Amino acid sequence: MTDQAVLTGIGIGTGLAYGPVARMAPAPAAPADEPSELGAERENARVAEAIKAVAADLTARGEAAGGSAQEVLKAQAMMAEDPSLAKAVAARLDAGKTAEWAVHDAFGEFMRQLQQLGGYLGERAADLADVSQRVVAHLRGLPAPGVPDPGHPFVLVADDLAPADTALLDLDKVLALVTVEGGPTSHTAILAREKSITAVVGVAGAGDLPDGTTVIVDAAAGQIVTEPDEAQLAQAEERIRERAEAQAAPLTPGALADGTEVPLLANLGSPDGAEEAVALGAEGVGLFRTEFLFLSAEQAPSVAEQREAYQRLLAAFPGKKVVVRALDAGADKPLPFLSSSEEENPALGRRGLRALLAHEEILRDQLTALAEAGAATEAELWVMAPMVSTVEETQQFTALTREHGLRTAGVMVEVPSSALLADRLLPHTDFASIGTNDLTQYTMAADRLLGSVAALQDPWHPAVLRLIAEVGAAGRATGKPVGVCGEAAADPLLAVVLVGLGATTLSMTPAALADVRAELSRHTRQQAEAIAQAALAAATAAEAREAARAAA
Repeated sequence: MTDQAVLTGIGIGTGLAYGPVARMAPAPAAPADEPSELGAERENARVAEAIKAVAADLTARGEAAGGSAQEVLKAQAMMAEDPSLAKAVAARLDAGKTAEWAVHDAFGEFMRQLQQLGGYLGERAADLADVSQRVVAHLRGLPAPGVPDPGHPFVLVADDLAPADTALLDLDKVLALVTVEGGPTSHTAILAREKSITAVVGVAGAGDLPDGTTVIVDAAAGQIVTEPDEAQLAQAEERIRERAEAQAAPLTPGALADGTEVPLLANLGSPDGAEEAVALGAEGVGLFRTEFLFLSAEQAPSVAEQREAYQRLLAAFPGKKVVVRALDAGADKPLPFLSSSEEENPALGRRGLRALLAHEEILRDQLTALAEAGAATEAELWVMAPMVSTVEETQQFTALTREHGLRTAGVMVEVPSSALLADRLLPHTDFASIGTNDLTQYTMAADRLLGSVAALQDPWHPAVLRLIAEVGAAGRATGKPVGVCGEAAADPLLAVVLVGLGATTLSMTPAALADVRAELSRHTRQQAEAIAQAALAAATAAEAREAARAAA
C-alpha cells in the first residue's frame, strides 16, 4: 500500500497524530501436539512456575498503571490462576502432553466457551488468549508478546491489544493506536480513552499497512490517511496545536455557548480515581460502579466494608452530586452468592436489578451502607438501579431506596423497553441515566466488543438515537433529569447531539472532560438541537455522524 488511501474505523475521542507505522508482532506459533519427554510431574511443575510468574507480572503491571487498567490486569492475573483451568491443564499433562501444548489447548477450550456465552464473558476471551500466550512464551524461555520498539516514535497497528499492553504503553513513543478488531467499548478503546491516546479501532484494512508507512490518525473523523502530502501534514500540525491549547484552557463548568449549564461528571470504578477526576474538572460523579467490591469476593461484602468504600468516594466530592449504581452483576458476571445456575443466554438472563430483587438482602445491605455513608459526608448522594426493564421494577427499587432513607433514586435506561416506556417510568422515580453501551448492544442485537459485529456496536446509529430522544422527551415532560453515563458521552460531537436530544448531564472517563467541555462551548442549545435532528434524520450510523458534522 504505497498510494494514498483513507481507511475508516471508530475513532476514540478527538485526538490527532501522525507518524510511521510499527506493527504488533503476530502471536507465537501454536505448540505442536507432541508427547512429553519430561513426564507429568516435571511438566506440572513447569506449568505451575510459569503461571505464577505470569500472574505476578500482570499484577505488577497493573500496580504500575493504576486506574481501570489495574482492575483489568488483576482480573487477568486471576484468570491465569483459575482452578478450573489448572484442572484442565493437569488432565492433559497426565495424558502425557507437553506443558506448552496442555496450556495452549486447555486455555483454547475455555476461550471458545467464553465466546459462545457472549456478553461480558465473551469479552474476556481475548484477555484469556493473552494470558495463554504469555504462559507459553514463559515456558519457551521467550519474552512475552508485546509492543514493538523500533527506536523512534510510531503509530502502533495491531489486530487488537491486550489490556496488559494498553495499560503500559510508553506515550513518549506511541503516537497513536490503530486496531483491526474492537468496538467503541472494548478494553482497548476504554483504556485508550482513559489514557488520552489517539486511537481508531475496528479498521478493517489496517492489517495491510506495512511498517514505516506514514499515516495520519484522525480519531475525530474515524480515519487513517496513508502517505499524506505536505499540506495534509501541515493541517494536522495546526489541529494538534489548537487541541493542545483547548485542553490547557482553565477549568470551567460544562456549558453551551448560550450559558445553558451541562454539568460534566466522571465515571469511576473505585474511590482511587476520585482525586484525578476532580483535578481534570469533574463536577461530580455520574456513574460510580460498585462491582469492584463484589466481583473477587466469595461472599457479599459486609455493610461496614461497603460503607467505608462509599464514604471514601463521597468525601472527595463535598457538596457535589455523586450517582452510585447498585451492583450490576448476575448470570453474565457470575457471583457465587448471587447466581447459582447457568443460563444459555446470560446477556438476556437474570442480571442487574433482576438479580438483586431475587436476592433482596444483598440490595438491602448495599442501600444501608450507602445511606450510612451519605449521612457521614456532605456529598449529594443519588442511587440508581441497573438494567431496569419495567415500571414495576422502577417502583420496587424506588420504594426500597425510600425505605432506607435515601432521598434520590433513579433508574438506568439500558434496554429498549425502558427507553420506550420512559414517560411511564419517570413519574415513579427521580431521574434516569442512559447507559449507551448496553442500550446500543440490545437495540442492535450485537454483542458488545464482539469483533464480527463491531460495526453495529455504534451509539451513533439512528435507532439508538431515537430511543435516547424518547428518554429526553420524557425527562422534559416530567421535569426529571436525564443523564448519559455510557461511553457515548465521551465523544465530543456525540455529546452535543445527546444534549440536543434532552440529556441534562453527561458522565464520562475523566480524560475526556476537556474535549467535551470545549466542544459544548461552541454550540448554543438551539444549535445542539438542530445538530441532533440532523443525526436523527439519517439512515445509518455513518450518515448520522456525517450529518452532525455538517450541521455543526
